[in-house]
Amino acid sequence: MTSTTTLLRAVMRPGFLLSTWPWRGIVYTATTAVASGLLWLVLSFPLAPLALAVGVLKAEGARAVGATPHWWAGTYVSVAVVLSLVGVGLLALTVPKLATAVAGIERWRLRLADDAPAVARRSGNLYTDPATWRSVAYLLLLGIVAPVWLGVLGLAGLLVVSTPIAVHYRLVTMESTGSAVSRAVLGLVLIPAVLYLTSAFGGGHAALARLLLCCEPDPAAAELVEVTRSRARLADAFDAERHRIERDLHDVAQQRLVSLTMQLGLARLDLPSGSPAAVAVASAHDHAKALMAELRDLIRGISPQTLRELGLRAAIEELAAGSPLRVHVDADPGRFPPAVETVAYAAVSEALANAVKHAAATEATVAARRSGGMLTVQVRDDGRGGADPSRGSGITGLADRAAAAGGRLLISSPPGGPTTLRVELPCAS
Repeated sequence: MTSTTTLLRAVMRPGFLLSTWPWRGIVYTATTAVASGLLWLVLSFPLAPLALAVGVLKAEGARAVGATPHWWAGTYVSVAVVLSLVGVGLLALTVPKLATAVAGIERWRLRLADDAPAVARRSGNLYTDPATWRSVAYLLLLGIVAPVWLGVLGLAGLLVVSTPIAVHYRLVTMESTGSAVSRAVLGLVLIPAVLYLTSAFGGGHAALARLLLCCEPDPAAAELVEVTRSRARLADAFDAERHRIERDLHDVAQQRLVSLTMQLGLARLDLPSGSPAAVAVASAHDHAKALMAELRDLIRGISPQTLRELGLRAAIEELAAGSPLRVHVDADPGRFPPAVETVAYAAVSEALANAVKHAAATEATVAARRSGGMLTVQVRDDGRGGADPSRGSGITGLADRAAAAGGRLLISSPPGGPTTLRVELPCAS
């Protein structure tokens, strides 16, 4: 059992009577009694034909004792058989469905006796699912075993309630004042005993209910969920680090480089034309301007300002405008979650860069469409194809980022082209 706190365990702990567990045990036990009574009320309908069949056979047996057999004696047996078949058929039709419904209610009631979540796992249809027959077993527990311990609790509770009443109204003979006092003290002592007994019986019933009706979490599934969450956290941390690097480069390194470039430009103007110093400063100035342009492109690639401020469509159009390819853009104008926009933009950027570097493409088409709760981004170029994700880390990294966002990346690049890269990402509708 995966729960850390249950009614049955709470009984064993000190301070039980001062906690809320006794009241939870009373409520759980009372609702168990109600559920057991309602179960028998519902089962009385499919059990009625079987009861009638038993009554018919008993009546025929009593009449036939000492009497001469008649031809209609077989009629009673036939009626009993028909009634039995009807009863069995009704039970076969109703009990699995009833057990499934009761199991759902009981899992909800388990919150009174157990802090752990009650999870059900079903497979197959109603009659082949093992969970159905475990629910049927719980019906037997609720209908047959529960009334036994509920009866024991009822007798104990009746003893506690009857003690002060018997003393007050003198319903029992008291030989002395001492016997009356001892009887009253017994009733007071039995109160915590009944609370412990109620919680113990209720906790045991709840433990059996959890064993039959709830599945333990699959360790492999839980580990997979944790791995997925961990990967998402790593992706978020990676994006946050990228934004921090972009801010540092933009606010510190780029500003200092701009200042350096301006100072070199002013120094270039002050130096005599054609002097060795002027040539050196001019070369440094040109290198500084080139470095500033490269740094600006680097910052734009790390965390594009257009993507943050104007959205995916504007950022893709900016990529298309800066690409040496003829790029046709067909994208929805709406905004998407930042993580989704970041992955989609990275996919388009990587696909266009690969089309230029490796595919010798001249034209590309970028489409970004939202359909329901899914954003689909597709980049298609007219290059020579033959892209192999295993030979580079760019596409593999994109696939990992798409998977961390809950999506997937698909690529088709036959030799001779064209190459199509498709990214599907879940997004809010």
